[in-house]
Amino acid sequence: MNDVTKQTLTKVPAVTLGFWVIKILATTLGETGGDAVTMTIFHADTHKNWGYLLGVTIFGGALVALVAAQILAKRFHPTLYWATIVASTTFGTTLADFADRSLGIGYTGGSLLLLGCVLTTLGLWRWSEGTVSVSTVSTPKVEAFYWATITFSQTLGTALGDWLADTRGFGYERGALVFTAGLAVVVALYYWTGVSRVTLFWVAFILTRPLGATVGDFLDKPVANGGLALSRPLASAVIAGIIVVLLIVLPQRPGRHPGKAEGEAAETARDVA
Repeated sequence: MNDVTKQTLTKVPAVTLGFWVIKILATTLGETGGDAVTMTIFHADTHKNWGYLLGVTIFGGALVALVAAQILAKRFHPTLYWATIVASTTFGTTLADFADRSLGIGYTGGSLLLLGCVLTTLGLWRWSEGTVSVSTVSTPKVEAFYWATITFSQTLGTALGDWLADTRGFGYERGALVFTAGLAVVVALYYWTGVSRVTLFWVAFILTRPLGATVGDFLDKPVANGGLALSRPLASAVIAGIIVVLLIVLPQRPGRHPGKAEGEAAETARDVA
């Protein structure tokens, strides 16, 4: 692979069906994994402030380290990328729970605050770069915007899932169906309308998080609260195992930077000449 070809590749995976399957599993793992640490290990149900705060500290540190490694990497590494995604979603779970419960702003307040953070980050990204397309994630600056947006969107998704399931009284099963229906609408808009693909990507990215959150809650919450009361560590281990298998089975290739395609074509023409 020559230098020009490397420059045309981004450091995030191509957006395929496999990408979305693994993304949903990663968000579900984020919910069960985050709950396993804050509720099972640190018992946040009885020590709310310390349990959630410790979870935020642990997963926040892991996220910072993995994002730094991702930015320093010279090319796309599937394992590193998805480890960072899982870190962002577990951090999002614990941060949303800390804000909603320990800080007392509730699911509605937390969702509105985080929505503002997502929109602000996307706005700054677009103002700086002229686009928020993930196909341009190939420089440290754009990567910083990308991971900030992802972290806020993962946290927002957790708050939205809890808001719909608990505050609005939908429960985990109906909540999951609502977010699945929302994703179905996004798919329909993608195939049958001219709505911006970049906008649809970020809407879908945000919606997969509350879908994973409600599915994760359904798996590990008590039966009295509408869950299956499965072991959080066990559920997390099983989901992590499935993700690893899919990373091996499904092709993981980097996306391409559209703005550099002409440079690659020109380089190829020169090589042929």
